Amino acid sequence: MLPALTLTDYQARIGTELGRSDWLIVNQDMIDRFADLTGDHQFIHVDPVRAAATPLGGTVAHGFLTLSLLGALGMQMVPPLSGAAMIINYGFDRLRFITPVRSGGRIRGALSLLGVDAKGAGQHLIRYAVTVEVEGSEKPALAAEWLVMMVTTG
Repeated sequence: MLPALTLTDYQARIGTELGRSDWLIVNQDMIDRFADLTGDHQFIHVDPVRAAATPLGGTVAHGFLTLSLLGALGMQMVPPLSGAAMIINYGFDRLRFITPVRSGGRIRGALSLLGVDAKGAGQHLIRYAVTVEVEGSEKPALAAEWLVMMVTTG
């Protein structure tokens, strides 16, 4: 986990990039396990032979798999607020799946701070611009505004 930032530090970083995660390989086993978990066995995800005959040229990760990996990638990018008792995933705005992630491809997250809004005693809604980059692609796999509620003690 990253070192905590004070509220003043967070506010001073609005409009800046906070960081990027390490690269993560999205392999076929990960895609297959996600398909089993969600029941989404569309052939473009799980059938390499059929998927190879499509314009995609092979299997690709589910968009929702890529989105769900932000939990792990975020741990490398989202600095907690000093004194935070809880960090709650509050949701997403403007979420778009732009470029498919091919099986065996590498992705990483990139995070910029958009804003810090007080929402009540000890609650701050942090707004981030997040992208999931695909190695070797000019366009990201996804882009969104990620909302995170930081709840402080006292």
